[in-house]
Amino acid sequence: MVKPNTSEKNGASSGPQVNVFAVHGVDPEVQAYAMAKYSRSALSMKESLREISEQRAEQFLNTFYFQYGHRSIADLAHLAFAIEKLSILAAIILVDEQRWDGQERSTRYQNFKKSGYFVPDFGADEAQKAQYSHTVDFLFSEYEVFTQEMLRFYTTQTAKPADMPEEQYTRTLRARAFDNSRYLLPLATNTSLGQIVNARTLETQITRLLSSSYAEVRQLGALLKDAARDTAYNVQSESLRALVEEIKAANPELGARAEQQILRPTRVSPTLVKYANANDYEIQTRRELQQAAEGLMEGVVTGPAPLVDLIEDGPLEVEIASTLLYSASHYSYRQIRERVHALTDAQRNEIIDLGLRHRGPHDELLRSFHAGQQFKFDILMDVGGFRDMHRHRRCTQIEQGFTRHHGYDTPPDVITAGLENRYRHAMAKVSSACQQIEAAVPEAALYLLPMAFRKRTLFKMDFAEALYIAELRSGPAGHFSYRNVAYAMYEEVARKHPSLAHYFRVSNVKEPIDLLKR
Repeated sequence: MVKPNTSEKNGASSGPQVNVFAVHGVDPEVQAYAMAKYSRSALSMKESLREISEQRAEQFLNTFYFQYGHRSIADLAHLAFAIEKLSILAAIILVDEQRWDGQERSTRYQNFKKSGYFVPDFGADEAQKAQYSHTVDFLFSEYEVFTQEMLRFYTTQTAKPADMPEEQYTRTLRARAFDNSRYLLPLATNTSLGQIVNARTLETQITRLLSSSYAEVRQLGALLKDAARDTAYNVQSESLRALVEEIKAANPELGARAEQQILRPTRVSPTLVKYANANDYEIQTRRELQQAAEGLMEGVVTGPAPLVDLIEDGPLEVEIASTLLYSASHYSYRQIRERVHALTDAQRNEIIDLGLRHRGPHDELLRSFHAGQQFKFDILMDVGGFRDMHRHRRCTQIEQGFTRHHGYDTPPDVITAGLENRYRHAMAKVSSACQQIEAAVPEAALYLLPMAFRKRTLFKMDFAEALYIAELRSGPAGHFSYRNVAYAMYEEVARKHPSLAHYFRVSNVKEPIDLLKR
């Protein structure tokens, strides 16, 4: 055993001096203050925490975070939230942060038939509200039928191995059934998720939610802000209160002191999110970019597009202007870029100016300005598959809005199982209801869209991320939707950069898979 050498010469020690320990039981903002003090004090973490109070932390954050703009301090406060019974539509918007960690209910492994759903505000229009609820109820009913029918189909196609328990066999094939029936779940479907984010990401997230065009999402932003500033849920509160009562019974004076310390309410971020409000820069820019996109693309029909389109490099100014308009339209990136490329330099600069005109002194640039990546994939895929691809945060994702105009995908096994006619009837019924409702309440109609409907997103990344996504998402245990996307990404890279193709360790999606392996 090596013993530390404590002999020192000229202030140096020849033995190990590194001190590493975990910290527990500190309010997030106090912890952030203590860590920030490393840059301004020679005190150790333990010494800093002993002298810091919640009030001092608030004073420090008000000065350095808000007045001096040292936003990196908020990176040091990590906060956990549970967000339950929000719509899938709102969840997609909520998690659209590049610095985000969390998990959402999986439509591949959980049954959503009793999840309930979000109902937008229809005002006094009870007829539209009734049609909306009738359509969602119909989709949930079909979801349950397709789950059972696809499970029955898979049990006829795949025999149970002798060494596999019946419960495991059924559970595995039911998950395969969910892979198909989830295409019928509307975006109104309730889901739940948990997230652990730093306070800076939370502030950005709340601001973005409060700036949304969806009423549900704006309310979600307000609730998230309140949750950060109000008393947090303490999982040990009941046992701690019982302990305090025991102490009170034995010693009332000590019990009162224990109650004050042990049951002290904790607010995870009372200071760092207090100025998170709707962002005028984002709201006005979104409106003006939509107008610009409509003007530039007037008379242009949305053309056919492949599942994955790898876009060639071009001038940076063209990429930025095209991406800004892409985010505000439903056209493919290639269609928009062709129009932008034909503009004069002055006209392109006008588009870029729109993305900056309303930017305030503390506003970060819009995500559309993240430009210059080598690999740009314009992907048109079903919403269900997109939710899985959405998790790849090492790349830049430029989303377009939800729409029925790109049509929907049909799972191949639904056709093989003889359910294609019923499936298409369901989609036609929903499309008809969407058309009627969107004339009166456009926002409400989007909640009716099943996850089968397609959504367009531009994924920008480097070579390493392209390889990672292609390898990970093409695996046989994955959902067939994103497996096809991942393999198409590989094929696009191989077509345009053939010398790099052999570095991809992808699984061929055209080969049959074992349904009992997940």
